[in-house]
Amino acid sequence: MGIKKFINSVKESLGLDEIEKAGKKKSIKRLLEKLKSKKEILDKTAKKKLDKKEKKELKEELAIITLQIKKGEKILDGLSAKSLETSKTKKEK
Repeated sequence: MGIKKFINSVKESLGLDEIEKAGKKKSIKRLLEKLKSKKEILDKTAKKKLDKKEKKELKEELAIITLQIKKGEKILDGLSAKSLETSKTKKEK
């Protein structure tokens, strides 16, 4: 999944209309923070008594958010590795 596609899918799942145009790393970090806070809210909600349908929907949403967090962290690690490589090559020159 590309960076732009990840950001758009997270914006859609969280219902965010606009996101500031900043660096890719900064945008992804902000989205990850929002995903993690949403996950905490869902974890607290899961402890409440819900009917089967609501629990199923909650678990599905939690699974999606968890997956998005993993993808975002992977992309962020990739960006960090690229920036390290770029800075090393600039220092060598």
